[in-house]
Formats: sequence, C-alpha cells, structure tokens
Amino acid sequence: MTATPQSKSNKAGDDSFSSPVPNPFPEPLSSSLPHFVSECLLPWTKRSATQVIKVYNEDNTSRAVEVPSDIIARDICQLFVLKNHCIDDHSWTLFEHLSHLGIERTIEDHESVMEVLSGWGMDSDSRLYFRKNYAKYEFFRKPLEFFPDHMVSISSETDGMVDPSQLIQTFLNSRTCPEIHGHLHAKEQSKKSWKKFYFVLRRSGLYLSNKGMSKEPRHLQFIVEFSDSDVYTVLSAKKLHGAPADYGFCVKSTKCSSARDLKLFCADDEPTRTCWITAMRLLKYGMQLYQNFIQPHQKQKTSPMRSISENSLVAMDFSGQKSRVIENPSEALSVAVEEGLSWRRKSCHRLSGHMSPSTSQGSVSNIALHLAQPWFHSKLSREEAQRLITQQGLIDGVFLLRDSQSNPKTFVLSLCHMQKVKHFQILPVDDEGALFYSLDDGHTQFTDLIQLVEFYQLNRGILPCKLKHHCVRITL
Repeated sequence: MTATPQSKSNKAGDDSFSSPVPNPFPEPLSSSLPHFVSECLLPWTKRSATQVIKVYNEDNTSRAVEVPSDIIARDICQLFVLKNHCIDDHSWTLFEHLSHLGIERTIEDHESVMEVLSGWGMDSDSRLYFRKNYAKYEFFRKPLEFFPDHMVSISSETDGMVDPSQLIQTFLNSRTCPEIHGHLHAKEQSKKSWKKFYFVLRRSGLYLSNKGMSKEPRHLQFIVEFSDSDVYTVLSAKKLHGAPADYGFCVKSTKCSSARDLKLFCADDEPTRTCWITAMRLLKYGMQLYQNFIQPHQKQKTSPMRSISENSLVAMDFSGQKSRVIENPSEALSVAVEEGLSWRRKSCHRLSGHMSPSTSQGSVSNIALHLAQPWFHSKLSREEAQRLITQQGLIDGVFLLRDSQSNPKTFVLSLCHMQKVKHFQILPVDDEGALFYSLDDGHTQFTDLIQLVEFYQLNRGILPCKLKHHCVRITL
C-alpha cells in the first residue's frame, strides 16, 4: 500500500487537544421512549430554493420529492416517515449507495443531502436509500459490544487501558486520545493482492505499522485522515475485489469517484469490521454524532404530550358496576394471570377448527393474520433474510419471520445475536386434532405466529435473546 508524502508522518504523535468538551452524558437515557413526529419540516413553506431528488426503498421502487437545497438527512427521513405513516423510532436512515463501486454508507443525520449528491459522477449509478438502521447509534447504549477490549487503548496513559464506563467519552472528548488497533487485510493499490498489516487508528488518521505491531512514530506509516473522507461498507468484497473475506470496508475521499482511489480493507469477522467503522465515524464527527443521537429525545422531553411509564400504571377491576383500583399486589397479580389465561382460551377456541374438515372461513382468515404483519416476509430465502437483517442493523434482537424454503408447511425465524444471523425453524404441532406452532419441539405451543412473536418479545425462552426490532419494508 502506498503512503502520502512524508510531511504527514509526524501526525502519529499528534494526539493532544486543548479545547474542553462538556460531559457528553448529562443524564441516562431511557431505552423505551414514546414516539412523536418531528416538526422539523414545517419551515419548508418559507424556503424558496428547492431541488428534486429520488429516494429508493428496499424493493428498489423509488419516489421523487421536491426538497429545499439545504435539507439534511434527518429531514428527508422525517418526510418519508410522515408520508408513509411510519412509527418514528429514530432508526430510519438515509443511505448513500454507490453501485458502480459496490459500496454504501449511512448518511449522518446532520449531513447536507445536496453536498452528498454533488460528489456523485454524472454517469454513476448512485442512489439514496431510505431504510431502517437499528445499529446507527447503538454504540452509545452498549459501547462494550462495539469495542472489544483487545482493540481499544488510550495512547496518552501509561497503562493503555480504558475504563468501560468512560469508553465513549474518550472519543467525544478532544483532550483524550483513543486508539483502535489490530490486524486488517489491505489491498495494495494497482495490485490484486491483499496483505495483512497491523493498523492504528487515532484522531490524526489511520496508520500502518511497517514493523510488526510497533506503535513507535518512526514505524507508523500515514495512510489516510478523515476530514475530507468517508468510511463505507464494501458489498461483496470477495467477489468484486478478491478479498480474503466478505467483511470489507473502505475509505473514500469526497473528491474521488474512481475505484482505484479507494483504500480497501478487510476484517476477519463482523465484530472487527464494525469496531473499525464505528470508531472512524466517532473520530470524524465526535460530539456531533452524540448530538444527533440525543436530539430526538430532547424534543420528546419538551413535548406537552403525556408519556406513560410502568410506574404510572395501576391495576383496575372493571368486573362490577363501578371500576376500582386494585391496591393489593397479590390480587393484582392473580387478576393479570387470569386475564392472560382467558385470552389464551379465547385464542384456542378461535382456532380450534384449524386443519379439520369443518374449518370455517373465519378461522382460516385468522390463521393467515400473520401475512399482514410487518415482521413477516413470506417467500424470502435464507440469503435474502441474512442480507436484510444485516442492512437494517446487526444488533441483538433484530428479526423477521418467513416461509421455509425447504419445507412449505413450516416457517423460519431469522434472528440477530452477537452480530450473527441465526435461523430457527418453527414447526407445526398436532395436539389432539388442534394445530399449534412451536420453536422447541412442542414444549411451548402457540395457536398462531402472532402469539409466538408476542411471547418471544417478552420472554427469551430457548432463543439467545428476546425479539426486539423487526425488519420492515415499506412502499414509498
């Protein structure tokens, strides 16, 4: 791999900044927040300069919209959330997809969309995609899952260790000097071969060690810095670039649009690639990323609408002529259990005729209710399910249900855990003439797929984690 002129080599030791940064975590954030629609699009009527852009969705259908020339990515997402009546959980994201290079990236919420478009070549097949990205800010909530201990250190400290509770602060605070280090495969420019090197990522840029794992300045070769570059995920790295694995990523200058100008890298596994990409985003944007993360939550706090928490709920009894509050915890628990059993009995009765000669049309329609659920993706192959989950965020609990390709009478639950997609077969179980569905060979039975999903959203059961975020496709 070639390096830039030696005048930049002194950056390896440039790791001190004097400007203070306020505490990035003034108070803990709740992981379950109410959803409100942003009003950031209201001032559009006062703007004059507009442009027409085209945005694509997962099914490659598109929609052209006229927007202000100074619009940012968050506003585009809010526009499509409003137009499609989506639940705004702040995970909707705009992606830059460069087909001719086989790469894509998350456009940060604060980025100018027109500036992104201005970097595209006239003859390139480049697109904006609107889709979910549950992992966009997950590293703020669970940093230790994104930054393995063996890849992170603080260069200015003698012990080189990082306090886990202060991990993200080291990236946001310009006075501290975080380092990401480890081995990566790199493609040498103008060559087809890949070689494995030891890399060090600092605020001043990415460096390659030309002597084993040495971090001494004289052994660090400057590769790239990020003020005018962006980090992209490489799609099909093995097929397109002959990479040793499919965990490729690259750094591309905003001024270049040719494949030969890409600085290509490949990790040995997904967690390693995720760590490098996340660190590069943090080191480039710093506090701005944290502001993007907390901005929607700050708007919710100032909203006059009432939010509901578990502490504000009370148990009520509506069985008599007048409703009453159930103050006895034991009585409240027994009532809740009885209501749950009653609901299950009704569900069983509703579907008791399934697969019998006397099955009514009403029962059949109830059984097929899962077809209308946003988490059900019908005729989706294993590879397509894996790709969809990867696109929408490799964090614990991202899932979808689909028809089994090998057995038409069964279904498959595809679930992400520890940045890997796992597939679980849902089998039909015949119990005294009634049909149920089960993930554990009939030990836990459900009358339909909706009941199964609702159960595993609340209970882990045999799964490695609870179902949390469903993959969704919308029509623009």
